Amino acid sequence: MSNAKVEGEEISSVIDLLDELKEDSTVPKNVRVKIDGMISNLNGDVETQIKVSKVLSELEVISEDVNLQSYTRTQIWDIVSLLEKVK
Repeated sequence: MSNAKVEGEEISSVIDLLDELKEDSTVPKNVRVKIDGMISNLNGDVETQIKVSKVLSELEVISEDVNLQSYTRTQIWDIVSLLEKVK
């Protein structure tokens, strides 16, 4: 299996997880808006390393939001782990 295909599958998994978070009503609206932007970035035509780095830094900021539920923060950390594999 090619490296690009593996990256594509992992990014697709990350997008699915971000979609789940975005649909979660316990996630603050400002965070859902940022997640929507991240999904757009990951679907964009920019080089994989660049979009992954940008999303990782955005997730880092979001994970520090005091209004997040602890289980949501854990989900974010799981997404970060997946993205770090791609990077």
